Amino acid sequence: MRTETAIVASDILWQEIRGEARRAATADPVFGKAVADAILAHDDFTAALADLIGRRLGGSAADRERFTTFSRDAFRGQPDLVEAAGRDLRAIVLRDPAIAGLLPPLLHFKGYVALQSWRVSHWLWRHDHRDAALLLQNEASNVLQVSIHPAASLGSSVYLDHATGIVIGANVVIGDEVTILQNVSIGRHGDRPMRSPRIGRGVFIGSGATILGDIEIGDFAKIGAGTVVTGDVPGGCTAIGNPARLTNCLAAASSA
Repeated sequence: MRTETAIVASDILWQEIRGEARRAATADPVFGKAVADAILAHDDFTAALADLIGRRLGGSAADRERFTTFSRDAFRGQPDLVEAAGRDLRAIVLRDPAIAGLLPPLLHFKGYVALQSWRVSHWLWRHDHRDAALLLQNEASNVLQVSIHPAASLGSSVYLDHATGIVIGANVVIGDEVTILQNVSIGRHGDRPMRSPRIGRGVFIGSGATILGDIEIGDFAKIGAGTVVTGDVPGGCTAIGNPARLTNCLAAASSA
């Protein structure tokens, strides 16, 4: 059940988005129609987000309606998915110094749409609509170049920055407040097909990193660009290189 606080937070978010949309439409009449169709035509964040997923993934009118319906059903069936989507959106504004508002990442950041598409596919998977879940994953992979298996588990306030070439396999667990850059692969090791990585809270994963196997990445760890990780990384440590080596662990521990 949604709490009163969550409902208020969602309403505040939606009013902020609509305010930005009105200002954008006034400032740029050419862009204004697109903003009106994507934001101002909708009554709430749930409807706008479902329509956004349909628009981005659907190559035809029928496909657009199909993906919008999948999304609407998931959001109605589990309203906290919409609350997680709001936290994801605010996380982008908080972590990306180039972003000053909510509207640009909502409309233009494919990583954001890919993440919300995964939330829908995960809901479908858990409700035994697995063909629909895999269809959604496949379209997100084809159109947005982000492939997250519906059986993975991701927290909220997650930011997929640049979001090209990201692959997250089945049964991977990713905590809250994680940032993942482009060309990252997280999945099972060939020798241990049944176990996948578990990524803690606040972890930063740099571009081109690979994380494989039955391992844990501790809270607030950092994985450097191009690093290949096949063993545990303690919380607060930085892993760099191929194979990964740990650094900054003592400094992280002393400042904790």
